[in-house]
Amino acid sequence: CEILASFLLIFTVPTKGEDPESIVVWGALDHDLNLDIPGFPRSDIVADIKWNRNKNKIARIKKDMPLHNEMDKYDMFTNGTLKIKTLMRNDSGLYEVEVYDSNGVNLLSKKFDLKIQEMLSGPEINWICTNRTVSCKVENGSNPKLQLFLNTTRVKQDHGKLITYTWNTRWNKTFMCVASNHVDKKVSTEIAVCPDEGLDLYLIIGICVGGAVFLLFVALLIFYISRRKKQSRRRDDEELEIKAQRAILEERGRKTQQTPVSTPANPGMSQTPPVPGHRSQPPAHRPRALGPRVQPQQKRLPPTPGTQVHQQKGPPLPKPRVQTKPPCDAEENS
Repeated sequence: CEILASFLLIFTVPTKGEDPESIVVWGALDHDLNLDIPGFPRSDIVADIKWNRNKNKIARIKKDMPLHNEMDKYDMFTNGTLKIKTLMRNDSGLYEVEVYDSNGVNLLSKKFDLKIQEMLSGPEINWICTNRTVSCKVENGSNPKLQLFLNTTRVKQDHGKLITYTWNTRWNKTFMCVASNHVDKKVSTEIAVCPDEGLDLYLIIGICVGGAVFLLFVALLIFYISRRKKQSRRRDDEELEIKAQRAILEERGRKTQQTPVSTPANPGMSQTPPVPGHRSQPPAHRPRALGPRVQPQQKRLPPTPGTQVHQQKGPPLPKPRVQTKPPCDAEENS
């Protein structure tokens, strides 16, 4: 930096100011400055060198005579270079040098327009991860020019003490800030590291909203599946109930068709036919015999083979009575 500052201190450029022949020279505040004479002739022919500031003599050196300085602020060398010590802001102005030979002939005349600038402080790089903004600023210095580089690519430049930039990359972010003016140049480099590494506020909000929508969709899907299962189960129950009722009706229909046809419509038809030679009489209660005589009872004949006695459900029907034939002795007595 010191070498660069020394180079800038002696750097001169021609300009078109009030005096078109003057050369603009930039000096750093609180630093020394050497005003060299470009195109200085050979020293063996130079006899007199004079320096003036705003047309006032400030230093002179003459051949075979000691150095004469009007002020301690200036020093002069044999080659005509003027040294100004500890530049102040009021040291700016127009400086003129004249070179003569021993015959008083002007060999060279030069004018210098001296301007003073303050040297720069180191640029500071700061960044904010939430809005992806980086800034570069300098606290001290005259008329700084700031340039911001992102991964060796210049992304912004401006004259002033502060510049800002918004990045849109999620990869490595190496920022370099260059601050410069006519007398100084400073460089700072920083690697921006964000804790979220690319997850900014909007992305986080988007993830949260997306998660909420997904959960809502899952809840609705579960509710829809549960409702469909309930409807299907209810429909299956109704189908089972209908099948059960249909089975009951079919069973009743089959029982009705299988009713026994052998059941006699008239209970009297199921009675055993009487034995041939006997007359059947309507049933009646037989009067109880008086006296010790007991009339023999008629034995019931077994049923004719092939005749099937059917049992009837329900309460028993009354059986017809067959009047017994009186014995032959009784007929004869009568």
